Amino acid sequence: MLKLDLQAFAVPFRRTSKTKKRMRRTHLKKEVSAMTTCSKCGANIKPHRACPKCGNYKGEEKLNIKKEEE
Repeated sequence: MLKLDLQAFAVPFRRTSKTKKRMRRTHLKKEVSAMTTCSKCGANIKPHRACPKCGNYKGEEKLNIKKEEE
């Protein structure tokens, strides 16, 4: 006698359509990260970071950034 080592897996009864699959995955999309504006120059920056344009953080100058003179 030949003994087979088979495992029973769950097999879907019908194929999931593209629409159903995409409807299920609508909640898995990426979100846009939060952005704030610099209080000094008005540039868009990520929260809790020094402004890369003017070097300001919470009203104090934290980074020394040289401005280009034209």
